Amino acid sequence: MIPVTMMMAITVDGKIAKDKSQLADWTSREDKKFFVEISKQHGVIMMGENTFKTFPAPLPGRLNVVFSRADNPPPITGVKWVKGEPADVLAELEKMGHTSALLGGGAALNSLFLEKKLISEIILTVEPKIFGAGLSLFNKDLEANLKLLEVKKLNDNTLMLHYQVLS
Repeated sequence: MIPVTMMMAITVDGKIAKDKSQLADWTSREDKKFFVEISKQHGVIMMGENTFKTFPAPLPGRLNVVFSRADNPPPITGVKWVKGEPADVLAELEKMGHTSALLGGGAALNSLFLEKKLISEIILTVEPKIFGAGLSLFNKDLEANLKLLEVKKLNDNTLMLHYQVLS
């Protein structure tokens, strides 16, 4: 099974967005640059359909794997629409020659991957914002132990936290 790294920008109070349609325009320029760099290294970015809809277009230079419940989503260049079990999707990506994948949300997809123990690493960019209410990283009762691998300042106010998922 190819390794999966979950990468998300969060507020100081752990929110990824105020609601499912909020654009990621609240994150820093440095976060966006770091995300592009890491996602291009993986070559694959997996996300749910709601997260995909917050992007103006498919992310260039990588395969956009979008989990959808729709039977016939519209064909879009650079997008692979998928349904079903994450492990099956990862097996298909491996058959296509991919050696790793990046998971970019949202909360339901993050929860599904963590629940099935398919996330090996988590990269969080902590932005200096508080939303108070909104979407969390996960949307169900879960538990995992993590090991801190790296802490890095992306700018004067933004932190990057890199964890290994132990269990």
